[in-house]
Amino acid sequence: MFRAAVDIQPACLGLYCGRTVLSVNGSVETYGDCGVCPRGQRTDDNKICRECVGSPDRYDWLYLGFMAMLPLVLHWFFIEWYSGKKSSSAVLQHLTALLECSVAAVVTLLLSDPVGSLHIRSCRVKKLSDWYTMLYNPSPDYITTVHCTHEAVYPLYTIVFIYYAFCLVLMMLLRPLLVKKIACGLGRSDRFKSIYAALYFFPILTVLQAVGGGLLYYAFPYIILVLSLVTLAVYMSASEVEELGNRLNAKRIFCLFCKFFKDLLVRKKRLVVLFSHWLLHAYGIISISKLDKLEQDLPLLALVPAPALFYLMTAKYTEPSRILSEGGNGH
Repeated sequence: MFRAAVDIQPACLGLYCGRTVLSVNGSVETYGDCGVCPRGQRTDDNKICRECVGSPDRYDWLYLGFMAMLPLVLHWFFIEWYSGKKSSSAVLQHLTALLECSVAAVVTLLLSDPVGSLHIRSCRVKKLSDWYTMLYNPSPDYITTVHCTHEAVYPLYTIVFIYYAFCLVLMMLLRPLLVKKIACGLGRSDRFKSIYAALYFFPILTVLQAVGGGLLYYAFPYIILVLSLVTLAVYMSASEVEELGNRLNAKRIFCLFCKFFKDLLVRKKRLVVLFSHWLLHAYGIISISKLDKLEQDLPLLALVPAPALFYLMTAKYTEPSRILSEGGNGH
């Protein structure tokens, strides 16, 4: 059934139901019945399905970067976990995981609309419900449901699934061959454990995006900050860095900072871990501030090393042996 734009039309119910534009004759548009909008479109204020012609803003790209980092960080964690301290294959596996995720990201962008370009067109995210349009299908007579489920946040929801699929395919093509060639120091059963771990966490990440994509979109900057702070504290408490903080705590901060780095330079692996956490801190701060006002937001990046310095200066006060000894003296 066709209707002209000038005709009186019944109300299009539902938060995300709209009328598709069937034809345009000059300034007159002809619309179809109220229903679901095609992929790549969402409703405007007049309940008309309009094509998404915008580009992702800075926050959208930061969100996509966060979702892209998740499998890479998990790859690196399980590679390090299962490779062993004396295995020389860990570095090559780390680089291979980085290559897999990077190629998957580029291919995903190239296949997104417009095809062949690293730029993508998108619909602007207005509110949390935009991620869960399936929950807003109207029932005008309380019997028949009008299904208007579509991707109102196109393509932020589905592009993550496509990226994870390419990551998984590339991992299965590249990693087993690499591990079989270079992981000679590991047992036959241990060689592929990092790959097996990926076969578990990719479905988990997929379900996480499917169910909590909207929540992650708004909460990911705070998730990054909290997790990076917790993991940094756990790592430093489990390493000899705590001893360094106990020795240098009474000296000047600048001296402590310099000697701390001198100690880390000897242990390059720990330096990489520390800088990785600092990059995550900076990413979280940038995501929260969005760098809308550079003169106000850029100085916040000076807080990036603050957690590590705070830990060094307070480590001796939380040392278990000291707490137990002071508790015993108190009795």
